[in-house]
Amino acid sequence: MKVKLIIFSAPSGAGKTTIVNRMLAKDLGLEFSISATSRKPRGKEQHGREYYFLTEEEFRNKIATDEFIEYEEVYPGCFYGTLRSEIERISAQGKNILFDIDVKGGINIKNQYGGRALSLFIAPPSIETLRQRLIHRSTDSPEMIEKRVEKAQYEMSFAPQFDMIIVNDKLDKAVEQAADAISTFISE
Repeated sequence: MKVKLIIFSAPSGAGKTTIVNRMLAKDLGLEFSISATSRKPRGKEQHGREYYFLTEEEFRNKIATDEFIEYEEVYPGCFYGTLRSEIERISAQGKNILFDIDVKGGINIKNQYGGRALSLFIAPPSIETLRQRLIHRSTDSPEMIEKRVEKAQYEMSFAPQFDMIIVNDKLDKAVEQAADAISTFISE
């Protein structure tokens, strides 16, 4: 069996991580690809669980030694990326790989893996709904929330490049749509 890749991308606050966690709880044979980032942990996040937390210098060194299959400087000095070693780790287990990554990273992986990858874009019902979700999340300053909203408007323009767009208006419906798409893709 050739390992398949399932890519979830969305603007911050669209509900992507919640949907990803629901997919991991289902019996779909998926293993989470832990991304690397140079940002600081939020809340109860732990190194090696939600992310590999690196300093900006460590991240730049790994870029220089070609240790990423994709990476993006999302904000100045704030990097996110997928380590080659993470793909190798999960592939060795024979599991399908689930990614929770930014929009450009999702497009880059889809372009590299083509038909072996299913790319799903999770969209908020509206930009205002997204703003309210970010406010209620209580993890960012008002200035950062506005930066994220502005970035979300830009990221939404990439949605047509994904295999499927799921509007997360009703969480259970979005979860069902994602699970159905993944089940169909894995069984092909």
